[in-house]
Amino acid sequence: MYKLLIISFLIFNLSADDLTIDVSKQVDSLPSLTLENSTRVDSSINKSFLRSLMSDMNVLSIFNVNRRSYRVDFSDENVARESKKSSYVLRFKIVPQDSGAYKTEIKFFEQNRVIFQKSYTIHKKRLYVFVAHTIAYDINKVMGEDSIDWIKKKVVIARLSARNKSEIIITDYTLTYQHIMIKGGLNVFPQWANKEQNALYYTSLSGSKPTLYRLDTTTGKRKKILSSDGMMVCSDVREDGKKLLLTMAPNGQPDIYLYDVRSGKYQRLTTYSGIDVSAQFMDFKKIVFISNRMGYPNVFSKIIGKKGVEQMVYYGKSNVSCSAHNEYIVYKSRETSNAFSRNTFNLHLISTKTDFIRRLTATGVNEFPRFSKDGSAILFIKNYKNQSSIGVVRLGYNKNYLFPLKIGKIQSLDW
Repeated sequence: MYKLLIISFLIFNLSADDLTIDVSKQVDSLPSLTLENSTRVDSSINKSFLRSLMSDMNVLSIFNVNRRSYRVDFSDENVARESKKSSYVLRFKIVPQDSGAYKTEIKFFEQNRVIFQKSYTIHKKRLYVFVAHTIAYDINKVMGEDSIDWIKKKVVIARLSARNKSEIIITDYTLTYQHIMIKGGLNVFPQWANKEQNALYYTSLSGSKPTLYRLDTTTGKRKKILSSDGMMVCSDVREDGKKLLLTMAPNGQPDIYLYDVRSGKYQRLTTYSGIDVSAQFMDFKKIVFISNRMGYPNVFSKIIGKKGVEQMVYYGKSNVSCSAHNEYIVYKSRETSNAFSRNTFNLHLISTKTDFIRRLTATGVNEFPRFSKDGSAILFIKNYKNQSSIGVVRLGYNKNYLFPLKIGKIQSLDW
């Protein structure tokens, strides 16, 4: 039971700016957007790109996106007759280059007038989805919305493929692009090592001891960092990449450790006789983590270098898995307790400055939440009806989006 508990831990200013308050924007009040396709190349990239671009336009959450697209010549000065009812029109064309690259051109219309146009080039066909994400980023900027830099970032996941087997995969937030970096054995809990996303940490459970490795994603070379009896997990990397938060149990008791990347030295941050796991940086001096020191798993915070801890959550009796961004904390909480059926685990958002609690999900098992770097979105894993998906919460728009994994189950993620 003790081991199962450890595994479960791992596996106002009353204003509209407070993310713990639900934001309600009626779809009917959003401006309409229609996509126009001018592409003449092979149907596989044409259809896939259109699907990705339409998905991204929906995730922006600032348009009521028309489900139908229309064919039109890219050079036409006016939008298609069927598009004229829309407030905005996004026209695109994909053109193969002699070098083997693909050039994508777009025109963005407002009321039949071009207000933005740009071209993009990719040298590998399988990276087309990142062009769609970059276009969405640019359109969002043209519309004067807050930056969504996260939409262009890569996501790293651990995918369970069979018993005691998993793969570390680099993907995008929609799981459209997938590149397997590590396969063979049981490799879990990947974390990006830096902002550039050219290296990552992961735990290998294939040897005699759980071992933490650093993998250079450009060369494929890996370096052993630490091994420990019982447990070895990197739960977070500080923003500057110089410090890691580790969960280790060298003496059978899991505690939080702070690891210095440059010196290779580490210090123990918690000494509780129970379970302390899954720490996350709130800032350079403060962390949040999961502990059972209340008799059940809950979220606590601690200032690095000081002994005291503070309880952060007072709602729920099984609060496991959390992420932090400035004063906000998102955590997983069990909503039901039924011995004869699957239970529901939802994500909740709190602020350290108010008493408000905002529930972010409704059904299934929702876990492993991770804030975007700007705090405007949350990525998470959703397991529902034998389907594993990546979920995206747009906090300022009160909208959730799901992107299912076709094969296997997502164990953990980072972005």
